[in-house]
Amino acid sequence: MRGCTHTPQRRHKHTVSCAFQLERRRVRKCAAQHLADLLERVGVARLLSGGKDVTDRILPAVVKLALDSSPEPRHVEPRVLWPPDVAVPVLPTGTFDSLLEKTIPTKDLPPPARREPNSKYSSKPQGPIMEDKAEYIRQLTALLESKDFRERIKGLDQLVADCQHNPSMVIRSLFPVFDLFRDRLLESNRKVNLYALEALQGMVRLLKDNLSGVLNHLVPAIVDNHLNSKNRAVYSAATGALCELVLNLDNSLLLEPFCFKARVLSGQAKVDLIEKVAELVTELYPRRPQLVEQKALPLLWGLLGPSSGSVHRATTSLCRALHHQMGPGLRQSAGSQPPSVGRDLNQLLRTMS
Repeated sequence: MRGCTHTPQRRHKHTVSCAFQLERRRVRKCAAQHLADLLERVGVARLLSGGKDVTDRILPAVVKLALDSSPEPRHVEPRVLWPPDVAVPVLPTGTFDSLLEKTIPTKDLPPPARREPNSKYSSKPQGPIMEDKAEYIRQLTALLESKDFRERIKGLDQLVADCQHNPSMVIRSLFPVFDLFRDRLLESNRKVNLYALEALQGMVRLLKDNLSGVLNHLVPAIVDNHLNSKNRAVYSAATGALCELVLNLDNSLLLEPFCFKARVLSGQAKVDLIEKVAELVTELYPRRPQLVEQKALPLLWGLLGPSSGSVHRATTSLCRALHHQMGPGLRQSAGSQPPSVGRDLNQLLRTMS
């Protein structure tokens, strides 16, 4: 069974990976801010002068930050690399592109037509910005429900671009849009599933808490099949999507759907979600203790007792997190449960000490 290979070391690495991603994003955001401030002092003219003391060092750093996978570091982009109102008066036509080609390695260069990230997902608008909600939904539906899977993938590209360039329309159309998107997560074509899971990670970073209204439908679409997938890429993309939700949304929004799915699912999905709940307990309890007790304690009570190795280890992690936050209150809460719950809890706590 897959769960048997999910060792504590692997679980620890996954938790550390989420925290490391968040910290790296903060560092890159801070670096981008300092670099942008420096460039304002130096001046665009000097940056683009071609001098080795500045251009050959700063311009590659600016490009890497502007092509970053996270939106926060990319705020340097309007100031330096895509500023026609600034760059054009400074240099003759075509010189800016030549300077980029001279200074930046070819693999890091974006396409010359519009300097955009050379990624799997196009971030440019796929057409004119839509203002009419009904027409927007109609056009997106035609793409995402096309019989041709390539058109459905094109629709996912369109949606990612809209989250970046026309987020107000996506938010206004949130429920019909994510009904369409959920269908792509659940369809039988694994290429589309994988594409949607990977695209979702960028969408979460862009929309953040605006997704709160669709989480109860979105979380099951991510976890029901994909966390138990034998396809490593699909499984990795699903765990990545959950990680982005934890990093970018108010975790109090995630506790209920995570707890519910952890109760009803089995296999690797159950293990992963129990561990996610344990992480949320640590983050949420200091500010939302009643919410945590209301949602996480019933999950723990249901998990106590005999279980498989991987589920037992995840249950221990959840119990440890709750006990660390609640102290003696955890045993007191178990007192209102059937006697078997108290016995199983005491036995588990003894093995932890």
